Amino acid sequence: MSASESFGAHPGAAGTGPSAPGGLLDVLNVAAAVLDADGRIRLWSPQAEQLFGYTAEEALGEYAGRLLVREEHMELVLGLFAEVMAGDDGWAGVFPVRHKDGGTLLVEFRNMRLQDKQGDYYALGLATDQATLRRVERDLALSTRLVAQSPIGLAVLDTDLRYVTTNPALERLNGVPAAEHIGRTLDEVLPDLETAPLERAMRRVLTTGLPVLDQYVVGRTPADPETDHAWSVSFYRLESSNGKVLGVAASVVDVTERHLAVQEQRRAALTLQRSLLPQHPPPQRPGLTLASRYEPARAVDEIGGDWFDVIPLSEDRTALVVGDVMGSGISAAAMMGQLRTATRTLADLGLDPAQVLHHLDRLTDGLDHTIATCVYAVHDPHDGQCRIALAGHLPPALLHADGRRELLDLPTGAPLGVGGVVFRTTTLGLLPGDQLVLYTDGLVETRDEAIDVRLATLLDSLDNADRPLEKTCDHLLRTLRRPENREDDVALLIARTHAFDH
Repeated sequence: MSASESFGAHPGAAGTGPSAPGGLLDVLNVAAAVLDADGRIRLWSPQAEQLFGYTAEEALGEYAGRLLVREEHMELVLGLFAEVMAGDDGWAGVFPVRHKDGGTLLVEFRNMRLQDKQGDYYALGLATDQATLRRVERDLALSTRLVAQSPIGLAVLDTDLRYVTTNPALERLNGVPAAEHIGRTLDEVLPDLETAPLERAMRRVLTTGLPVLDQYVVGRTPADPETDHAWSVSFYRLESSNGKVLGVAASVVDVTERHLAVQEQRRAALTLQRSLLPQHPPPQRPGLTLASRYEPARAVDEIGGDWFDVIPLSEDRTALVVGDVMGSGISAAAMMGQLRTATRTLADLGLDPAQVLHHLDRLTDGLDHTIATCVYAVHDPHDGQCRIALAGHLPPALLHADGRRELLDLPTGAPLGVGGVVFRTTTLGLLPGDQLVLYTDGLVETRDEAIDVRLATLLDSLDNADRPLEKTCDHLLRTLRRPENREDDVALLIARTHAFDH
């Protein structure tokens, strides 16, 4: 069995095993040569051929001084050779060497004496190009200073997600000395922090090679155990020059001030949003039982302009409205407030649903960069009819009293703000016990499933016509609103018809 096979059989049993190319020795291209006591070349490595230009056939047996040293340096090199062969500590330094092409190389040497079993002495010379060595030393020193002086917390973790190195900034952020990081996992260093999402992200980076940027984490560390802080954490995979995966590099920035500002903005947006929505539960209307939900997005920059409304009209009629202003933040919530006010004003005029959408479209077209979808329905308890029109909105669902369910096949129209669109009103006959489900796209849309699949899931979730409406709202949110997909607002309004006594 060969030595390489033996090492390969137990890789890591004693830290041994064949190394892949691309390491530091390959970068430096270290050459080796062995001289006998007379100064003749007895061993000559392939790297020596690359460095000096002479093949083994040309070098072996030749006097090294005559082959590699210019005449004016001969006396000096003979003296250095004698020192090495005398058994002193060897010699290290830079020496000018003649290349086969006639040029001169400045070569960094490490020379030492060797002895074989017969007691004969040899000189081992290890050499590398000085320019390459200085470049590597400079790059290493620069990298070390960049890491040490960076105000951003930096760390490297191995493929087992154990710390290999950290910089002073990360020590300060974590409140843990560098020595107490090394060899330990993130959870071991910061036991009071929810580290599972970060570890999952790092394993994804190791597996896929795709970086994770600006992952948000909030919690406490030994640096300030009494106060919540927020950090932006990024990960990328570290690889050697030959593609071997070495581990994960992490950068950490304290963004607590930004986090507090975002939280304040979120509270302001939610306060504005909720102040513009109807009271919960919505007021009950003639011939209708109503239930509603509004659920904001997970992040402040995703809080948008979703809204619903229940508008009393003359002759016991009720207008039901659900809409969604494109965009997010306070501006979208404010725009939603304008559209809600305009819708209420138009509803008081007793207009047909398509006419209401027509006027809203003209209003929205005059507002810069505003696009919104909307469903507007008017229920009349006297004849059990519901007149309904869409402006680019997802189709309402209808759960019949006998358990049948369907997505209403209505003219979709175009979103408000497009301009010049014809909207159409459809008249539906509703029987006592039928339920009309109006919603915004945040209830059904996800990144990983087609909208048709999600709409089918919505219908499947409407599985009990006798369930109280409040529980139906909760059931739909629980079934369709997965935690990982809370990237949009949801407005939900359900109306169940019942017999109306004139």
